[in-house]
Amino acid sequence: MTTVFIISAPSGSGKSTLTGRLLQELPRLRFSISYTTRAPRGHEVDGKEYYFISREEFERRIAADEFLEHAEVFGNYYGTHKSELDRAAAEGVDLILDIDVQGARQLRDRIPAAVSIFILAPSRQILEQRLRARSQDSETVITRRLQEAAAEIGDYLRYDYVLVNHEVEASVETLKSIVKATRSRRDRMEAEIRPILEDFGDVS
Repeated sequence: MTTVFIISAPSGSGKSTLTGRLLQELPRLRFSISYTTRAPRGHEVDGKEYYFISREEFERRIAADEFLEHAEVFGNYYGTHKSELDRAAAEGVDLILDIDVQGARQLRDRIPAAVSIFILAPSRQILEQRLRARSQDSETVITRRLQEAAAEIGDYLRYDYVLVNHEVEASVETLKSIVKATRSRRDRMEAEIRPILEDFGDVS
């Protein structure tokens, strides 16, 4: 049984770092690689961080209903292709999606059993410091990202879990605990439970 884990956060909250550590430290997790129309940044490689395609190609795939979710963010499309979930299910692993609040809303409608986690920086000031420390964005982009963060934060009420990222190590442990607890839910454990019940002659 494959569980979908949705992880969302305002840009600069540490989501990518935490997600990367989670994938390294827990087995049976697959990262969902999104499609996007934006240009690659830095050392990004097609098929690793994202699948980079044209706007025309993305819109063709929307029309063909190929995405579990998609959204336009800062003038570029981002989306999760249905094949990502199909691959995870075929491999018997859980799927991690790093998506924004727009995409998360769509995905929860399509997959109500998905587990959603919202990550926050401890304060606006720390979020701004982290955005500036990345040295990736212009002043205009930083201002826009802070404005977008103010709008996104209100969506935390829609998520199952909220994680305030004070310190990386503690936050990684919290994320791991959420995944482990989800995997211990009764519906996930049914295949292991049935043989135990049968050993006791109780299959009710």
